[in-house]
Amino acid sequence: GALLSVVPRQPDQAHKSLQLIETIRKLQDDFTAVEKCRKPVIAAVHGACIGGGVDMICGTDIRLMSADSFFQVKEVDLGLAADVGTLQRLPKIVGSQSLVSEYCLTGRKVFSDEALRVGVVSRVLPDRAAVIECALDMAQGIAAKSPVAVQGTKSNLVYSREHSTQEGLDRVALWNSAMLLGTDIVTAMSGGKEFEDA
Repeated sequence: GALLSVVPRQPDQAHKSLQLIETIRKLQDDFTAVEKCRKPVIAAVHGACIGGGVDMICGTDIRLMSADSFFQVKEVDLGLAADVGTLQRLPKIVGSQSLVSEYCLTGRKVFSDEALRVGVVSRVLPDRAAVIECALDMAQGIAAKSPVAVQGTKSNLVYSREHSTQEGLDRVALWNSAMLLGTDIVTAMSGGKEFEDA
């Protein structure tokens, strides 16, 4: 839909390509916003997670799945390369280029037991209700913690995934050199539960 709707309005192939690149980059930014969200994002997958759904969950911090679910990188069957995040994020999640290449080149369904085994999800729950309940409970538990600590942890995890260990250590040292001066650490260490929203 959105990608192909720009093609007829352009006078030639070069202009069509420029317009398509702009549209694709906008869609990439939309999916990357999930990853860039300062607060943790939890995916509760139930049922089929196909194409754009896989792109979206790859940008989340925690992925949960119901036992009857599957994910599928289906774009190859539709005549295109997945272009909004799966090909860039899934290899880092799974850690096996061969396995990710298999998923992306065959378009086969990956069921919940395999998704758990290879690290795409951290938990498999019995059904839709259980996966949603788990995600909400987890979100409430995280929300009760220091927002400075939670957002700092997320930010540094995402940064460290893309950088060397030393670069990650340097960044978290800089982060904590500023954040340890706040009141959240005192509140947390004294058993307090009232943190200022960030």
